[in-house]
Amino acid sequence: MLIIFVRTLFLYLLVVIVTRLMGKRQIGELQPYEFVITIMIADLVAVPMQDRGLSLFSGVIPVFTLLLAQVVFSFWSLKSKTFRRILCGKPSPIIENARINWSEMRSNLYHVNDLLEQLRSQGYFNLSDVECALLETNGSLTVLPKAKIRPVTPEDLQLETEHTQMPITLILDGQIEKQNLARAGLTIKDLQRELKKRRIPDPHSVLIAMLDTRGQFFCQTKPTKRKEKEG
Repeated sequence: MLIIFVRTLFLYLLVVIVTRLMGKRQIGELQPYEFVITIMIADLVAVPMQDRGLSLFSGVIPVFTLLLAQVVFSFWSLKSKTFRRILCGKPSPIIENARINWSEMRSNLYHVNDLLEQLRSQGYFNLSDVECALLETNGSLTVLPKAKIRPVTPEDLQLETEHTQMPITLILDGQIEKQNLARAGLTIKDLQRELKKRRIPDPHSVLIAMLDTRGQFFCQTKPTKRKEKEG
C-alpha cells in the first residue's frame, strides 16, 4: 500500500512538473498536437501507477520523450511560419462580410449548430449582428460584430480617459509582498504610513492591500473572530 502511495505521488508530481514546462495553457486553448501530447502523458503515467510490476522508468522515459517533442515542436513553430501552419493549421473565416462561408465550414467539419452555439455563448443570438467570425486553430470562435451593435467606447465619444495600470498587490493574507512593493516604488514605511491613516497598526491583520488601476490605495482587514461567530 505504501509503495502504491509513493508511486502515485511521484507520478503526480512528475505530470505537474511536465505540464508546467509545457507552458501555461488552458485545456480549451491547446493546439491539436499539444492536446494529443497531454492525453498521451495522462495515459502513460496511469499504467505504472496501477501496475506494481512495471518499473517507474517505463512511464517516466516516455513522458520526458513527449515533453522533449512538445518543446521542440513549439520552438520550431516559433521560428518557422510554414512549420506552424503544418502543425497547427490556420484560422478559418467562417463568416465573411456577414455571410456564412459554407466551403470553410465543410472543410473544417463545422456544423451550423456548432456555429450558432458558439455565437450564443459570446452573446450574439442573431447572425445578422456578426460581420466576421474566425474559427481559430484551437477550436475557439473569434467574432467581430457589426459596427452598429458593438459597444460604444470613449474614443467614439471623443472623451479623454485617465491612465490605468495593472493592480499591484502589496499585502495578501497578512503577508507583505516585498517584490510588488519595490515595483510600486514604495517602502515598508510608506506602506505602514498608509495603514496608520486607516487606523491599522499591524499588517498581519490585513486581508488584502493593493494599488488599484488608478493608483489608489485599497485595503481590507481580516474579519475578527467575533465577527466570524456573528456571521
